[in-house]
Amino acid sequence: MRHIIVGTGAVGGAIGGRLAEAGHEVVLVARGAQYEALRDDGLRLTTPEGTRTHRLPVVDGPEALDLGPDDVLVLAVKTQDSVAALDAWSARPVAGGGTAGERLPLICAQNGVESERLALRRFHRVYGCCVYLPASFVEPGRVLAAGAPLTGILHLGRYPSGADDTVRAVSADWEKAKPEAPVVPDVMRWKYAKLLSNLANAIEAVTGVLDGPEGFALFDRARAEGRAVLAAAGIEATGSEEQEEARGGRIRFDPFDGAERGGGSSWQSLSRGTGTIEADYLNGEIVLLGRLHGIPTPVNEVLRHTANAFARERRAPGSMTVAELTALVDAAS
Repeated sequence: MRHIIVGTGAVGGAIGGRLAEAGHEVVLVARGAQYEALRDDGLRLTTPEGTRTHRLPVVDGPEALDLGPDDVLVLAVKTQDSVAALDAWSARPVAGGGTAGERLPLICAQNGVESERLALRRFHRVYGCCVYLPASFVEPGRVLAAGAPLTGILHLGRYPSGADDTVRAVSADWEKAKPEAPVVPDVMRWKYAKLLSNLANAIEAVTGVLDGPEGFALFDRARAEGRAVLAAAGIEATGSEEQEEARGGRIRFDPFDGAERGGGSSWQSLSRGTGTIEADYLNGEIVLLGRLHGIPTPVNEVLRHTANAFARERRAPGSMTVAELTALVDAAS
């Protein structure tokens, strides 16, 4: 089984690097400065065990790679980039006949819950992956993965539900590579639970790492809206006790050289000045469900709007105070 990592950022780099260390065949896919750094200098993966450089095959798009029937595509781009990646990869021919969309499995290793639906329009076999993996990517070619003793815990399952031999084979490969990768029949329950926790991403991106009561209070308000719209939509999310049972004690976040924890994926997007952010598919998912089911979601709408403005205007992460953001929310509520 060859793993093709479509989007070698924090999550894709950590998964790809760990798979390579375990002896699996890996191809990295990246664009721009990241592609050039990976091509010229390799993937530098730093974990609590140290830094290793992996010189792996790297391509900048599907046209540069011949696909075979034993390939697995791991989609690790941000959701706002999913459609372009899915369109490009699904149409690629596979040795022996057919296209990737017709023949190859695709795993959505992403935050949010929209990419699986987008993928199923283009791929016959789609799998969800609930990403619980502390990693960062702010410098081309270098990924930091702070989880120990496991790099991450990645629940896997077929979309929309169920399991099969393919996902069990992927799980077996991944579990040799430091992540724990349990196969579950209801992977979207896990992804909706992760969605609720990711509602803090916009707060963190705009105001900095959550470390005070004001920030956590705002997060609680966003999460309360999220729970309300999931209930109205009849969507079940994995509860906190089940999550703690699955993850408790299995992974800790080890800082590097005593440094404080950096920001999450949305904060990293602002740090890199990409011009885009995933808020439409995190807070925006709650806004969408609220509109569909008649539930007001003013907190998540302000967070979505503010995070998008920061990305569009390339404003520095953490440059608004929690008090200022809370005032915007209060004015809209």
